Order: sequence, then C-alpha cells, then structure tokens
Amino acid sequence: MTPFAALHHAPAPLLLPNAWDHASASALAAAGFPAVGTTSLAVAAAAGLPDGAAATREETLRLALTLGSAPFLLSVDAEGGFSEDPDEVGEFARQLFAVGAVGVNLEDGLGPVDRHAAKIAAVKRAAPGLFVNARTDTYWSGDGSGTRARLDAYQEAGADGVFVPGLTDPREIAALVRHLDVPLNVLYSPAGPGPARLTGLGVRRVSLGSLLYRRALGAALEALDDVRRGRAPHGTTPTYAEVDALARTGTRTRTRQD
Repeated sequence: MTPFAALHHAPAPLLLPNAWDHASASALAAAGFPAVGTTSLAVAAAAGLPDGAAATREETLRLALTLGSAPFLLSVDAEGGFSEDPDEVGEFARQLFAVGAVGVNLEDGLGPVDRHAAKIAAVKRAAPGLFVNARTDTYWSGDGSGTRARLDAYQEAGADGVFVPGLTDPREIAALVRHLDVPLNVLYSPAGPGPARLTGLGVRRVSLGSLLYRRALGAALEALDDVRRGRAPHGTTPTYAEVDALARTGTRTRTRQD
C-alpha cells in the first residue's frame, strides 16, 4: 500500500483540500495537510477555458510538474483523462506519475461504462502505483440511478477508490459504503453531513473540490467592495512576506516589494 493509499484507511477520512497553483498548494500543505488535490475548475478558469471540456490537458500537466516535487502527496483532477482513447489516457497518467503525482481523479461524465472502465484499466497498466479515484457523475449530473452498476465496473477495472460527488443523503452514503470493496470519496457540501458524521458513515475521503477557489474569488470581491466603501477589508490576509516565502527554493530573483 502506498502512503497515499494508506491515508484512505486511517481512523478518520482523508480531508483533501484542492489547490490551483503553487502558492495555494504550499499554503495548504503548510497548514498540516499531508495530501493536496487539484481542482479542474480552477485550472480551467485561470486559463480562460471551460471546465469538463477536455481543454486543459497541458495546463493540468504543467501544474502537476510544478507541484509534483513538493513535500506533500499530490492527487490530480484529470477530468475524463483528456481523451476518449484509453491508451492516450494511460499515457497521460504515466506522465503525471513521472512528475510526482500519486493519485488521479477520472470522471465518467455519464458516458459509456465500458469506456470509462477501459480508461481505468489503461491507467493501472501504464502507472500501477498511481491511485485511481474513479468518479461517477450519477448524482452530480443525474438522479443517482445506475450508481452501483457503474462503481462495480470501475472497481472490477482496478480503481483504488471511487468518488460520488453530489451524494449527500446519509442513508444512501452508508448503504453505498456497505456495498463497496474500495474507499468511498464524497464531495463536501455545506448542506450535507460534516466530517464527523461522514466518518461515522464510513466515508474514507472527503474532497473540497473547487470550494476553496470559489471562496478565494468571493473574498477578493468582498475585500474590493470594502475598500471601495472606505472600510478595512475583513478576514485573514497573509502578508506580502508570507506569500513570497511560498516561492520554490532557488527561484527568488526579485527584490521589488509590491
């Protein structure tokens, strides 16, 4: 079992915050999180591209290259693998693993079950040590029907864990945990069960998805409004020096303070 896989079998679920660049990932790791994920929405938004449209392959790989050698475990949100060809998805996963990623999220987008299962199998052949978190969008984009059949196929294909964003009903979560042979990952929802309740339900991983990125954008707009209205911005604001200290070793060439 890899160190990242082991985090899915600890007494408490793995709470996985999702970063969007070097600074956010480093700040999350400094806050004590042993593993950090990426969020495809933020990667796409930063590049001015749509999320979930297989448009950010190079941006995702570039971010993995930036973060893969950092002193924390990195899991990468790769949408659907940026291809419908399982071998191409496997090759992309191999590249992620080569630059230091230890996990990958692959979403089915409610596409054909056999195609997604083939992608999972291809990833496990190309990068056996990469933790594959197989996501189904049955609750995110549908009414939940077909969830078990999809997850059964993904487990059979070699998925190390499964991810069901949008699933928040405690009874359905508990029933799914009992059904599965691999760890269940859910997406944190302010309207759903909190971490303590999810622990009791048997969830092994709780992801924050794009929440932190969206909150950061919201905080920026709130701060701007405070300044415009003549108020001091409220909330936590890291100093210039604290943010600058997040720079990677050997990259400090600037002296300007702004």
